Amino acid sequence: MTTPFPFTAVVGQDDLRLALLLNAVSPAVGGVLVRGEKGTAKSTAVRALSALLPEVAVVPGCRFSCEPSRPDPACPDGPHEAGGGTARPARMVELPVGASEDRLVGALDIERALAEGVKAFEPGLLADAHRGILYVDEVNLLHDHLVDLLLDAAAMGASYVEREGVSVRHAARFLLVGTMNPEEGELRPQLLDRFGLTVEVAASREPDQRVEVVRRRLAYDDDPGGFAARWADEEASVRQRIVAARELLPSVRLGDKALRQIAATCAAFEVDGMRADIVMARTATALAAWAGRTDALAEDVRQAALLALPHRRRRNPFDAPGLDEDKLDQTLEEFSGEDDDPDPGPDGPGGGGGSPAPDEGPQDGDAGASPEAGEGGVPQPSGAAEQSAVRASEPFRTKVLSVPGIGEGAAGRRSRARTEHGRTTGARRPRGALTKLHLAATVQAAAPHQRARGRSGRGLVVRRDDLRQASREGREGNLVLFVVDASGSMAARQRMSAVKGAVLSLLLDAYQRRDKVGLVTFRGTAADVALPPTSSVDAAAARLESLPTGGRTPLAAGLLKAHDVLRVERLRDPARRALLVVVTDGRATGGPEPVALAGRAARLFAAEGVASVVVDCESGPVRLGLAGQLAGELGGTAVTLDELRADSIAGLVKDVQRRAA
Repeated sequence: MTTPFPFTAVVGQDDLRLALLLNAVSPAVGGVLVRGEKGTAKSTAVRALSALLPEVAVVPGCRFSCEPSRPDPACPDGPHEAGGGTARPARMVELPVGASEDRLVGALDIERALAEGVKAFEPGLLADAHRGILYVDEVNLLHDHLVDLLLDAAAMGASYVEREGVSVRHAARFLLVGTMNPEEGELRPQLLDRFGLTVEVAASREPDQRVEVVRRRLAYDDDPGGFAARWADEEASVRQRIVAARELLPSVRLGDKALRQIAATCAAFEVDGMRADIVMARTATALAAWAGRTDALAEDVRQAALLALPHRRRRNPFDAPGLDEDKLDQTLEEFSGEDDDPDPGPDGPGGGGGSPAPDEGPQDGDAGASPEAGEGGVPQPSGAAEQSAVRASEPFRTKVLSVPGIGEGAAGRRSRARTEHGRTTGARRPRGALTKLHLAATVQAAAPHQRARGRSGRGLVVRRDDLRQASREGREGNLVLFVVDASGSMAARQRMSAVKGAVLSLLLDAYQRRDKVGLVTFRGTAADVALPPTSSVDAAAARLESLPTGGRTPLAAGLLKAHDVLRVERLRDPARRALLVVVTDGRATGGPEPVALAGRAARLFAAEGVASVVVDCESGPVRLGLAGQLAGELGGTAVTLDELRADSIAGLVKDVQRRAA
């Protein structure tokens, strides 16, 4: 087994190390979510934490880590008698992003359960992680059905495995630690709220610190054992401090003043529910115990807020996490009350960074504004000056734009698909391991053979060939590729603001549907891939916000660029179906025969059966209907900006499926 990198040898990342240590002191804090760019020691620090945790007393031979003094009466390996046990190191169990449901919760042998009435159960990762750490790297990429299982186990402290009326239950209380790169997508709000604390990490910009990181890493890679031995004393010291803090924790007093500050802070930042208050209270007591004190002070409340609230104050996926520290200090001061101890004020950890003040930005006045080219149907000349980016209008709620037919892509919430989860639509012979039994079909297959198999008792004689897998239909996530016209004909500030608001609304919908998104823009003489397909809707929104406009309208270039993007993505992920959303007024200028060339480019998508929608941005009293013509060439449907707000958009595209003749 590889020697882990020592926790105390991690350079910098003070907030990350503190958050992990507080959970080691008080697992009731609820775990840690670590957000940050790649290569910032996120996984290294988490894996190193397990070596610092105190040993766990378990019942000998119990696969579910029952506590000897209080064994679980429902333990599948039980019943156990209370008494002495054995000690083993605390476990850190890693949950792979692509794990199956059976790997997470365990597998029940349905064949033996039906034929013999035996609950033959193989424990999963939740059982292994009981009374330890469950670590999920790239937790934001975890499939929805695994997230649902994690949420259930975290809420109930137990895992249930049920298959056709046969069930097994075991305790599953674990410290949930996740790491993620926000550029690859965000977490579901329900899972985000389950993490007690969150930490933002970034690589240091100090040359000396970066040199020390490289020096220690090279030394560890050359001789892991020798490097760990050099840090053994520091590791032992931290381990002893964790044990001492755990013993002190029950004696820590959280006074009325601290409780009022916690409640006032959560109310001031308008967090949902009461979990934030409870997590802050537990974190403040853990901070006091870690410092060797029996009273939680205002400085503990402040630090607890910086760790427990940033991810809970986000109102939508495009809000940046963080706290306004001036507002935090003002709230703590206002509810400080009478206190003999000096208030530490704002001298907490530096560098955490609060949320920036809202950017008022330039107002949409007349001064300096470019003419609203294109409003009267006159294209802006190719040499016209480029306009600066305009703000998007307020996003609005849209309905799903679904891809017709039935796919087999990654789990999501947009289009119909054959999945492992959803409603049962039929039965088939299993390919590989049986995961979802279709009981009625299995009994029907086994029934004609009972006499030939010598059935004599009440049990049904079932063989492997009789088993039937349930075919299920659910929803998949798609690749929603936006092709946005940023040319001069779209450059009117009011119109472009509305266009960006519409695309932002569709991006919000894509976030909720668990889609991948991409962004292609075209203006001037060429098209650009502003954002390659990604799960990070935040990144797409940021690119959209900074999008400048101006120049001619190379519509054909935009469509051809989008075609190339889809071709490459089809090679990378052939099961994920695409939805093309073209946002334009339909004009095409620049180059020889721009309209004919755009038509030929559009027909490429129709020939390949790509589902498409054209968001018609044409405005003014005179409408040319060019966007509708483009939709016809694409084999899709055109919808105006006003219709995008209609009660149901799904009907506009559900019948749009054009295949090659």
